[in-house]
Amino acid sequence: MMLYQSTRGGMQPVPFKDAVITGLAPDGGLLIPVDIPDVSDRLLDLRNLSFVDLAKEIVGLYATDIEPEILSTLIEEAYANFDTDDVVKIRTLGDLKVLELFHGPTLAFKDVALQLLGRLFQHVLTERGEHLNILGATSGDTGSAAIAGVRGLKDVDIFILYPNGRVSPLQELQMTTVEDTNVHCLAVEGSFDDCQTLMKTIFGDLDFKKSYSLGAVNSVNWARVLAQIVYYAYASLRASDQASFCVPTGNFGNVFAGYVAKRMGLPIKHLILATNENDILSEFFRTGVYQRGEVHYTISPAMDIQVASNFERYLYYHLDGDSSALKTFMNDFMSTGRASVSVLPSADTFLSTAVNTRDTLAGIREVYEQYGYLADPHTAVGLVAAQRFSEASNGVDLFCIATAHPAKFPESVDQVAGEGVARHPSLERLKNLPARKVVIPADVEVIKEQIRTNGR
Repeated sequence: MMLYQSTRGGMQPVPFKDAVITGLAPDGGLLIPVDIPDVSDRLLDLRNLSFVDLAKEIVGLYATDIEPEILSTLIEEAYANFDTDDVVKIRTLGDLKVLELFHGPTLAFKDVALQLLGRLFQHVLTERGEHLNILGATSGDTGSAAIAGVRGLKDVDIFILYPNGRVSPLQELQMTTVEDTNVHCLAVEGSFDDCQTLMKTIFGDLDFKKSYSLGAVNSVNWARVLAQIVYYAYASLRASDQASFCVPTGNFGNVFAGYVAKRMGLPIKHLILATNENDILSEFFRTGVYQRGEVHYTISPAMDIQVASNFERYLYYHLDGDSSALKTFMNDFMSTGRASVSVLPSADTFLSTAVNTRDTLAGIREVYEQYGYLADPHTAVGLVAAQRFSEASNGVDLFCIATAHPAKFPESVDQVAGEGVARHPSLERLKNLPARKVVIPADVEVIKEQIRTNGR
């Protein structure tokens, strides 16, 4: 049976279903599999599978305590409402391939993971006769995708923290116009990093977590990463030989899924980590120094992050599984805002760069004028970064991860592509709907009271 351990080494390994419900480990670490399966000898068998059938194979390697027939049904249901033939879509723009992941119900890549996670939650909770209060933080897309994954579920209440005024208007409407009574939107007066810190602080109160059955929907939940591995497998298996991926990066969960896929033996060469002006991660991979700065608010708000919640998972592997060294690193960072490693990350896997707002807008304009292709600002960060490393591909198929539909960011896209270009009917319908949110200070006790009052 596949078991899951904490990066910080302070808990006994647990099976997959417990990992899903636990979310953040009790010792403050993140859950990772005790072993990563090797599929390098199965690539020919996996190569021509549909996305759903490939998901059954990949997820099945990690979710070994769920009956295969049940898991198969959950996966089929999760991807039944995507608006493209095979869940994701690959487009070719000259020498570059774009892997579109935004064909789910909220038009963001988060749907690929959260449609499955919602069904996993419901399956486990029904089986155990339990209720879960989900607490999540979002810089935009995670919140709406998480809500879409669990709205209306009888065994779940969801509380989403987001920085008030710091997500796009349409992203906010996707959350606040949901009428289901199990959905609670909390607009925090602060940054996304404040929201993440508040969430992790509350999860660190183990008595409160237990009393109110708190679960995680952010990418700290291993099942989120697991579902994302599938699209790296899907694309790399369709490459002529090997694939490299350029990944717009904020919280490190998406690119970490690619890292796990590479460790599984899938034909992946490089992972190009692309940040915006919030370049803490690109600087780490260039210098080995992880140093917090001020949050820069940009046109790619989901990447306006200075503390990447999934970075700890990668750090565990970089430090050869040394939980003591990892805890020292994280404690140094939390106390001083700076930590470093003695050995630089290998350029054999990761390349990195930061893309500023001017270059992002130019990237949107260029790809639209040359190919008639509309890219949202986050995807555009990846497209610009991919151009910078095009020579490093050396004949390897280079994919850029397209994270969101451009209609979610019309202000930026219309600025360079023309007024009214970036639109989607499902988003237009939200504009006249009533919205529900509670504006709160960045205060742990206020959030706890919201859970006490509205949770079950």
